Formats: sequence, C-alpha cells, structure tokens
Amino acid sequence: MALNALERERQRRERRTLAALLTPGLLWLILFFALPLVIILVYSFMTNGPRGNIVWQFTFGNYIDLFTRSIYVNAYLRSIWISVLTTVICLLLGYPLALFIVRQPPRWRTVLLFLVLIPFWTNFLVRIYAWQIILANNGLINSLLNGLGLPPLALLNTEGATLLGLVYGELPFMVLPIYAALDRFDFTLMEAAADLGASKRRAFWRVMLPMTMPGVAAGSVLVFIPTIGQFVVSELLGGAKVDYLGNLIQRLFLRSNPPNWPLGSAMAMAMMLVLLILILIYFRVTTEEDR
Repeated sequence: MALNALERERQRRERRTLAALLTPGLLWLILFFALPLVIILVYSFMTNGPRGNIVWQFTFGNYIDLFTRSIYVNAYLRSIWISVLTTVICLLLGYPLALFIVRQPPRWRTVLLFLVLIPFWTNFLVRIYAWQIILANNGLINSLLNGLGLPPLALLNTEGATLLGLVYGELPFMVLPIYAALDRFDFTLMEAAADLGASKRRAFWRVMLPMTMPGVAAGSVLVFIPTIGQFVVSELLGGAKVDYLGNLIQRLFLRSNPPNWPLGSAMAMAMMLVLLILILIYFRVTTEEDR
C-alpha cells in the first residue's frame, strides 16, 4: 500500500511538472495562433458595414464573391502560378547548388553553407530595398549599361522583378532540405549504376532523384507556402501593378476605403485551405523518417 501511494505521488509530480513545462507554449499558441485564426474564421462569415465596420450577420456572400468575381479568381490563379514558377526556378537552381556543396570537402561545405545562410542575417525588407536600388532606372544595373553606352532597361516595377525577388528570398529554403537529403545519399550507388551501363543522366533520374525526393518535396513546400501569400516583394519590386493574394488581403484590411475585413478574412481562409491541402499531400508522399 505504501509503495502504491508513493508511486501515485510520483506520477502526480510528473504530471504537474509536464503541465508546468507545456503551459507556456500552449498559452502562446492559443493566444497568438488559435485565437486569431478563430477570429478570422468568424469574420469571414460576417457582413461588411457601410463604413467598414463588422455587421454581425451571418452570410456566405464573401466566399461566393471569391469564386465568382473575376478579380479574385484571377488573383488566386496568378498567385498559384507565380508560386509554382518560383518553386520550379528555385528547384532548378537549388538542386545543382546543393549537389555542388555536398560534393565538396567538409571544410568547404561549412563555408558554402555559411554563404547560403548569410542573407538571413539581414532583415528581409532591407534586402528587398537593396534590390530596389539595384533595379531602379538609375540603379546599379542601368548605370553600368549607361557606362557601356547601352540603353537603360525597365527592370523595376515589373513582374520579372517580382519573380526575381521571390526566387532570391526563397532559394535558401530549397537548398537546405535538398542538401540534407543529398548528405545522406550514398554516392557509390551512382558508381554501381554506371557499372551496370547506366549513363550519368539515367542514373540521376532513376537513382539519385528518387532517393532525394523527400528533400525536394520539403524544399518545394517551404518555398511554395510563403510565396503564395507574399505581398512585400510584389509591392516594392512589382509596384503593386498586378494583384496577388497577399496584396489584395492587405488592401482589403488596411487600404480600402472603406475596409472590408470579412472579405479579406474569407480570402485568407481560402488561401489557408489551399496550403493545408498541400501540407497534407506532403505528409502523404513522405515517411516520418524522411521528414
């Protein structure tokens, strides 16, 4: 009996300790993630008032507008397209870069990975302003062209500038997961494939790429998810000339006269649903060990 009582007391102490350790994190998630998400969900079914105030009248009209009005449908399609394009370009640049890094001696790997991570030491907004200086009409590139006697190029406030900024900002998120997958890859398998008569290209497609696909999938998710909601790059480098999801949501909440929080909330929830589907697909195509 005494032993049972001591065991129960020990279990109670362990539960209290576990609760004390988990409570701060749970409160943080509830206050700054779950609660705002619930508020946005509730707002998305409310009606917008004439002065931008929330009218507590339930409606599906906001979601109907998203899928019937061309401005919002086009913004969704455009955002998905630019996100897919950014992901593909990052993959085409990031895979060779990760492969180059992993084939270097350990000392140089550290240096090269350090160079990949250096941009994270500077605020993202500052880096985008730097690209504004580079791409401006009187910026570094056009000044160089002018010095060579060539006509200036309209680089800033274009979709190309937006794509450049997105690829620049998201490329490290593609390189690092692929590098981790390649670091675990046994390169003697490529030699074995060559001994069996496979060319380098065939060995890559049949051996290396399938075995490093978890890194490709992880990098693609890490690039696609933040890109689809990005508004800073298109605002500063694209001149907000083309409507993407992030720009429309920002405008509906902050810049419309009057603001339309219910419609902006509905747009945000629809975007989160798309991202949730992508995350579920990622979990279906990868194993726990791969992740």
